[in-house]
Amino acid sequence: MSHISVRQAEIAVEQAHVDVVYARVEDMRVEARDMRRKGDQLAHGARNEAIFEQASMLFERDVMVRHANQILRSLDAEHEGLVFGRLDTGDGETMYVGRLGIRDGNFDNLVTDWRAPAAAAFYQATAERPMDVVRRRVIRSTGQSVVDIDDDLLAPEKRPEGMAVVGEGALMASLTRARGDRMRDIVATIQKEQDEAIRAPWRGITEITGGPGTGKTAVALHRVAYLLYRDRRRMGGSGVLVIGPSPAFTSYISRVLPAMGEDTVELRSLGEVLDGALAVGADPPEVARIKGSLRMRRILKRVLREEPPDAPRELRITYRGEVLKLDARELAKVRRQVHSAGRPPNQSRVDAAEALLEALWRQADGRPGMDHDELVTALGERIDFHRFVVVWWPIRTAAEVLASLADPARIAGAAGRSLSDREIGLLASSWAGGQGPTVADVALLDELRVLLGQPSKRHRRRLAAAAAAELRAWGERGDAPAYRRTEHYDEYSHIVVDEAQDLSPMQWRMVGRRGKYASWTVVGDPVQSSWPDPDEAASARSSALGPRTALRRFTLNTNYRNSAEIFELAAQVVTDVSTPDQLPKAVRSTGVKPAVRTVAQSELAAAVLHETRTILSEVDGTVGVITPTSRLAGVRTMLSDVDDSRLSVVDGVEAKGLEYDAVVLIEPTELVSEATTGPRTLYVALTRATQRLTVLTSDPSWPS
Repeated sequence: MSHISVRQAEIAVEQAHVDVVYARVEDMRVEARDMRRKGDQLAHGARNEAIFEQASMLFERDVMVRHANQILRSLDAEHEGLVFGRLDTGDGETMYVGRLGIRDGNFDNLVTDWRAPAAAAFYQATAERPMDVVRRRVIRSTGQSVVDIDDDLLAPEKRPEGMAVVGEGALMASLTRARGDRMRDIVATIQKEQDEAIRAPWRGITEITGGPGTGKTAVALHRVAYLLYRDRRRMGGSGVLVIGPSPAFTSYISRVLPAMGEDTVELRSLGEVLDGALAVGADPPEVARIKGSLRMRRILKRVLREEPPDAPRELRITYRGEVLKLDARELAKVRRQVHSAGRPPNQSRVDAAEALLEALWRQADGRPGMDHDELVTALGERIDFHRFVVVWWPIRTAAEVLASLADPARIAGAAGRSLSDREIGLLASSWAGGQGPTVADVALLDELRVLLGQPSKRHRRRLAAAAAAELRAWGERGDAPAYRRTEHYDEYSHIVVDEAQDLSPMQWRMVGRRGKYASWTVVGDPVQSSWPDPDEAASARSSALGPRTALRRFTLNTNYRNSAEIFELAAQVVTDVSTPDQLPKAVRSTGVKPAVRTVAQSELAAAVLHETRTILSEVDGTVGVITPTSRLAGVRTMLSDVDDSRLSVVDGVEAKGLEYDAVVLIEPTELVSEATTGPRTLYVALTRATQRLTVLTSDPSWPS
């Protein structure tokens, strides 16, 4: 039998089993629809029953309908490529592995769920440790049709006569496939080192470290699916939150979990973590560095102790013919007294009113006919006194406070020696435009929310309306996700933080508040870090995650994304800021070296347009144009006439976590010079391409 006919014969064998599986799936759909219909009939039948019996039947109806809907959702989500693997063991048994566990009508196993312990050998067996697996087969399908298979023979000495072995390895085949605009799941090609991280226990902190292309993000998302499968009651009830660096990143990974049947996990970028706020952009690196530092917490605390911008500077009130007056100095003294009690400002208005009344009594004490209790009671009921208190001690929103810092004098007064004059100017300018909160601002808004405190119930509705109005005025986008959980929810059971090496100390504080009771998966690569002070960030991270009894570390060392030729160039730019053990090994070679073209500045625009059009015509998958931030708007305008949905134009920051089949990288020297962490941003940009990389530079010495 020829090689082609052997493959075709084996595909036919697998197709026969896949046909049985999908026939059973259709039976399950019918059963689920029937269950849902019976549940609805229970509700109708309960109408004329006694109240208790009706409630019982309605509860039974709800359980039946919910269970039926869950089954149907799972079957719909996992329909594509339902069966993707097969194991043949030394004792002649066969097990199929897939996205769902499927049994036939006699409860015999047709497919084992990839997350089940029994399926672990599909990912963990190796030639050195075959785990009684003779042949591991990956089955690739389109719809319900098997289109290809790839085998690994793990125990040749146990291979029975007549067992066919087909293909050159499923992983390498998958690496050459064109990318789409969304990350794919990797359930069929998870490798042993990845599987160990995926199946780690849920408690404590699981840290996954690895260089570009090692599958860190995919592993973290598959870990979420695994944990939900293993302990859905704990994980699903309290919820799982995945935090990524940018909206582009969360959009890119948005289909991975739903494709595995998990559609209840929240995905938020760092600019979306705070309910009611949505970042409209990013600060320049130098400004983001200032806003992210723990210095800002001290400054914000001091700002809240200062007199609000529109507060009156004198209180004058008449009582029994006497004029009682508190000037600016005396009012400031009262304000310091109230703040010294340590209560959040939005919970201290009553304290402020009482302190003002006592200060007025000190003015009246000793005058004829004055009594302390009578004065305090009488003035405390006066409408003019209440109006003064409302404007002198306002209930404030975080956005109001942050907007007030557009005044350099206010920043300087709160900062003292914590900030230089240049830093004060940069901060004030960033808030003066009124364009909306940046990603770094969102962490400051969350800090202010906590420092201000929850106002009394009668103020919350007004405050919420005011906050919404301020955010609209700041340019809030109208496409914020409608989260189901309560505002500022902090009871997640599990939190995933991706690209964790980039979080600022203030962002770690914000993220930590969401995980009071959570276990954590923390994903990152120190070589790709864009935060310039790793020690300060590490301290903030430790405080945010809190004491945990379990800390597991997994290091992924194999770069599956980049060709060896592309990664060789990328590794050159971080030789001074990394050690050899921090860089992964690229496992495949394409024979195509990156193209580095030197062009004059005057010819750069034409070169970008030409290279982009050329690569789009030569590559089947996605193409990314990566540019310095200072050139981003211009390059997007330059390429606005290129009508191809496969094209994305991003800067070095937005490129974090993304991947493309081909990349056109513009001006690498500028990428380095504008970043606070030097070559690390360039390293990220150079490692986004899977197949083709073209670098356009006006620096004739690059790379040097």
